[in-house]
Amino acid sequence: MPAKKLNFEDSIARIEEIVAQLEQGEAPLEQSVALFEEGTRLIQNCNKLLNTAQQKVNKLSKGADGAPVAEPFETEE
Repeated sequence: MPAKKLNFEDSIARIEEIVAQLEQGEAPLEQSVALFEEGTRLIQNCNKLLNTAQQKVNKLSKGADGAPVAEPFETEE
């Protein structure tokens, strides 16, 4: 059964729950593996959401004629 799509904030909250459960070390092996797999899927979804958001972010600068121009926002690395 496919899991419902969670938004970014709900995904992060669920990942935190999974980490807490795994850190306790009380779950049986099969459950631990299932939790790990769920967490991995959630992290991949979060990365996809972040990449999509990053592509939408633009910076505005002044063009030659003084009008605003949208340019990709680039970070210094």
